[in-house]
Amino acid sequence: MPLPEIDPVLIAIGPFAIRWYALAYIVGILLGWWYARTLAADRRIWGPGGSPMTPADIDDFVVWATIGIIGGGRLGYVLFYDLPRFIDHPLEIFAIWQGGMSFHGGFLGTIAAMVWFAHSRAIPVWSLIDVIAPSVTFGLFLGRMANFINGELFGRITDVPWAFVFPAGGPEPRHPSQLYEAALEGVALFLLLRWLTHRAGKLETPGFVAGAFATAYGAARILVEFFREPDFHIGYLAGGLTMGMVLSVPMIIAGLAVMVWSSRRADRTLPST
Repeated sequence: MPLPEIDPVLIAIGPFAIRWYALAYIVGILLGWWYARTLAADRRIWGPGGSPMTPADIDDFVVWATIGIIGGGRLGYVLFYDLPRFIDHPLEIFAIWQGGMSFHGGFLGTIAAMVWFAHSRAIPVWSLIDVIAPSVTFGLFLGRMANFINGELFGRITDVPWAFVFPAGGPEPRHPSQLYEAALEGVALFLLLRWLTHRAGKLETPGFVAGAFATAYGAARILVEFFREPDFHIGYLAGGLTMGMVLSVPMIIAGLAVMVWSSRRADRTLPST
């Protein structure tokens, strides 16, 4: 199937333009803000101790989160994906409107922002991360949909009936890996984390939801990497791995470790019978 002809620029007024990619970031942050406020305010899902933060805390954190997402995402792309080019052209580091963001970099940047903010407000760090983690899935979904509209980060050549021909990928039909990522990293991950917060009561176990997010995202990303075309300027690494796979393995290990630590910590604090 040919890629739907959707202009990457949503609105253009003179030199001012709003692109789908930028809109995905803006709407993703706004939806994440709303959902995090909802989680912080819902007393039913926090157990007897109640929520350790207020919706007003989330309001104040939005600016910190935005800086962490954009700053970390851009820095991660520069360091992990195209460092030689940016060394030769350092001013292009700031040209984020041209694209080039790394989820793993944004992930680390957001963690740094959460740790700093939580300590400044005397909020338990892991509880704040547990609230922000499910809220990130909105941006993940919208960002991958924007990648599809832009015809970038497409998949490998295939003959499946739902394949698309991406102009930047040549005449061969390819996997719409952006849609796979939107479904797994956005929809499926959101449903998993919502079950943990609203049904399994895991907000009472600080860190478990955060660990589940890191583990599930890393696993989903590695799975999709088998269908996604590696970045042309990087290609395949040793053993047929891709950069996305390599960066996701530490996420899975760290996520599993945090879930185990969180569960054992909860067991130690249970009142004796």
